[in-house]
Amino acid sequence: MKRSTDRILTTHAGSLPRPADVLELIQTRAAGRRVDDAAPDSRLREAVGEIVRKQVELGVDVVDDGEMSKPGFIHYVNERLAGFEPSPDAPAGSTWARSREVQAFPEFYEWFGRALPSPGSTARHLACMGPIAYKGHALLQADLANLTAALEGVSPAEVFVPAISPSNVEEWNRNRFYKTPEEYLFAIADAMREEYRAIVDAGFLLQIDDPRLVTYWILNPGTSLAQCRKWCDARVEALNHALRDIPEDRVRFHTCYGINMGPRVHDMELKDVADIILKVRAGAYSLEAANPRHEHEWRVWRDVKLPEGKILIPGMITQSSVLVEHPELIAERIERFASVVGRENVIAGSDCGFATFAGSMEIHPSIVWAKLGALAEGARIASRRLWGSA
Repeated sequence: MKRSTDRILTTHAGSLPRPADVLELIQTRAAGRRVDDAAPDSRLREAVGEIVRKQVELGVDVVDDGEMSKPGFIHYVNERLAGFEPSPDAPAGSTWARSREVQAFPEFYEWFGRALPSPGSTARHLACMGPIAYKGHALLQADLANLTAALEGVSPAEVFVPAISPSNVEEWNRNRFYKTPEEYLFAIADAMREEYRAIVDAGFLLQIDDPRLVTYWILNPGTSLAQCRKWCDARVEALNHALRDIPEDRVRFHTCYGINMGPRVHDMELKDVADIILKVRAGAYSLEAANPRHEHEWRVWRDVKLPEGKILIPGMITQSSVLVEHPELIAERIERFASVVGRENVIAGSDCGFATFAGSMEIHPSIVWAKLGALAEGARIASRRLWGSA
């Protein structure tokens, strides 16, 4: 994994807005309606090429495919894991209605849900009804092939591919087969390991998406901090089981809070979970740091030592506001992190993805591109100051 050796590198958290025709294709397939000809696959390949070139043109150094083929960053695995099927007692929705946030601000979340319903609210939950196995090889290979083809003629610093963590699958699709929660979790980990390994074997960086590590606290109001930390420790153990023997410097870990627009007063604080995050077998850690609930947390790294050889990817732009961050502000944010962990250990990123579910409407694509452009410009400003170069 490349470091910021002579300038601050830039990246983002994974998902980017899909073109309208690609979005229609994804939604058609997600609804179970057949697509009979090869034209959609060809269009998807083109879209991946377009989004890779867009990132490079905007000045993003470490790019991905924007998750163009995925209906969502979690439930894409519904097509890739055997052992799951529709069931009358499958979860009908998330536990968000019982969360600390909704309990504190019920009027806001009821109003917001009517004003801007989330595409994720219609995503299908399944139930585990049999042994779990990975069956998504063809879909994964198509994604990897499209990304490889998209790199012709462009030269990003590096390329990553996001994949969901075992604990998020555990929450999304409930267990009706395995005897214990632990057995279920580790069965998911063993299956997802095939996807993780294939991504790295194809020459890409693997990004583990794991918002549940820090949102478990929000979603379980009756849980104490000590109980939450114990839960987190067990999920990191399962993730590390899935990552065993995969070189740490080929893995980046992303966690975030699962909320875009909202008060967010109950987000878990970084100081309460940073040590557990650092237990993940990864070379880099991508965290929220740009929105007003977390911008102050750069100071946590004064007390929590970043292990030798590790990299931080703090968010310098956020999906939780339509404001486009000023490049000077982004540069200041970068410099703060450089002052506590070292400039070579910082890659400037985003708080979260900008289209975690296909059709996400909170941030218009034009604003996403403006934010990524500001990120690149802010990194150039910070690089001049940190390295004293032109």
